[in-house]
Order: sequence, then structure tokens, then C-alpha cells
Amino acid sequence: MSGKGLGSIHSGAEIAALSSTLPPRESFGPESDRPCLVLRLADADPGLASWLTTLPCPVIGIGHGPLAESCDIQLDDESALPLLVANIAETPLAAMVLVQLLRTSGTLPEAEALIAESFAYATIQAGPEFRRWQSRRSIASATMLEPGPPVMMERDGGHLTLTMNRPASLNAIGIEMRDALVEAFDMASIDPDISTILLKGRGRCFCIGGDIREFGQASDPATAHWIRTLRLPAASLPRLRDRLTARVQGAAIGGGVEIAAFARRIVATPDAWFQLPELKYGLIPGAGGTVSLPRRIGRQRTAYMALSMRRISAQVALAWGLIDAIEPMAPARARANTGRKAN
Repeated sequence: MSGKGLGSIHSGAEIAALSSTLPPRESFGPESDRPCLVLRLADADPGLASWLTTLPCPVIGIGHGPLAESCDIQLDDESALPLLVANIAETPLAAMVLVQLLRTSGTLPEAEALIAESFAYATIQAGPEFRRWQSRRSIASATMLEPGPPVMMERDGGHLTLTMNRPASLNAIGIEMRDALVEAFDMASIDPDISTILLKGRGRCFCIGGDIREFGQASDPATAHWIRTLRLPAASLPRLRDRLTARVQGAAIGGGVEIAAFARRIVATPDAWFQLPELKYGLIPGAGGTVSLPRRIGRQRTAYMALSMRRISAQVALAWGLIDAIEPMAPARARANTGRKAN
């Protein structure tokens, strides 16, 4: 395979020919000319499955065949390949860490998988790709002050409604929102009288994920990991799943979709969309998404969302099982959002 370009697609026969002379793993991944491996699956040798899963790079399979389950992403055709290859080439370290984490965390209990995600996030947060993004970003503006609690809690008998209440900032998850969600989820998880929980966002968006103005503010990655083990909203969600419904309107980006995916049921409006954009920061999902999303849509579609960074419409999300139903907005909310779109 020497001399192959980054976007070259290897046939199953080419891969099979390597079975006796497999190249060293160092010839793939970061600091190599092969930050990913792309192969056609139709005639691939299933005996290479274990080798593929040890490569320090994303493995993308085209079509169908016996090695499909050993690939990090499986595509029916090549239409999405240029985007995936370009994104992986831009941040090969983050892409490598993402697929290695997804390969292993699916076998772990959720609590342990969340710890593994935090370790992986801390690792990549200390890497050159995230530092490069930090050096390029503009100076963050002051945090917008909004009235009322960051999360409104309304109790009606055994039903609890939690509403993220920072509409002007599109319910971004900064420290204030994070701590309020942790407190609300912890409280609900220990109250046996709460039989149903509804999580929603006020305004035109459900949640646009982490507040990028606060990215990288911890003094060091080890301290950041310690804080996440104490203050991660997702930590309580596996215990709440059977009681939790998420109602999504507009954008559910990054931590927004990662948190929602823990719910037993997700209902979305027709205009809702979902995205994992962390790769453009040199990061991976770090709000529980490598745990919640694979358990809803599988490891390969999770990797596709993260490595393509594409927006997923409500209609596609329904077909994938990311959401459970599409329902129109209530009339009052629909009038309030007429003519407005999430950026």
C-alpha cells in the first residue's frame, strides 16, 4: 500500500494481500501519510478483523462485507468520504482518540465508560490540536447575564419538568448551567416519588452544548478530569433514564445531544437538528456522548457524526433511532419562533 494517497480506497484483495506482511501500525494515524484507512468491504478477508481494530486511526469501510463490524465507520457509498478524510487529516490525534475510545467503551458499564471518556478528553485537551484552536480563537466576550435560575424546576405530583433557562445564549452549558443540571439530576435521582421527568430548553434551541468561551479554563487536564468526575451532568443520567424524556426544538449540539441521548424517550420538533462539532476544536465529545450515543445509534454512526461534524436532521435522527418521535411545536411556541433560525 506504499504510495497510496490519503483518500485512496483499498480493495478487499489488496488488504488480503497484506495478511502475511502487515505494515507496522506506526505507518497509520498521526504523523503518517495514512491518517485513516479506507477499504471496500465486498471481498475483504474476515481474518484481518483483529488487525483493523488495533490501528491507531479511523477505519472506514465502503459497502458491505464480513469486515463491516470491524470498521469505525461503514458507508454505503463514497459520497461522504471526502469530508471525513479532510476532517481526519486536519485533526488526526483527536480522530484517533475518538475511535479508540469508541472501540473499547461499549463493553464497559456506563459509569466506567464515562470515566474512560473523561480520561480520553483530558488527553486530547492537552494535545497540540486543541492548543492550536485556542491560539486561533478570538478573545471571548463577557458572559451574558440572564435573569432567573439557569434551570427551572417545576413539580406536579410525581412529574418533574426541568427547563434549561438561558435562551439568549441558546442554553449553552457553562459552569452555571452545568452545576444547575448536576444539582437537578442528582436531586431527581434520589427522589423515588418522582416518576417522570421532562427535560427541555427554553427559547428557539434545546441546547448548543458547551460554552466555548469557557473551553480550556481549568489549570491543567488532570484537574479538569477531577472536576468532571464530580460535576458531570451525565453522571446521574443512567439512573434516571427510565423516567426521563427529552423534548428537543431547534439545535441540539455537542453536550445538548449528548445529554438528551441518555433519555428513555426523545421527542423532537420537525425543525430540530443534531450535531457533534467537537473535532473542529481538536476535541472529542466530552459530555457523555461517547456513552449515550453509541447505546442509541451504534458506534459507527456516532463516529460518523463526530468525524463528519454534519448536522443530522430530525427525519434522519428518527430513522437512526436517535429520537423516538417527531411532533410539531405547541402553537404558542411556534408563533414565538416564526422566522427565526438557530445559527
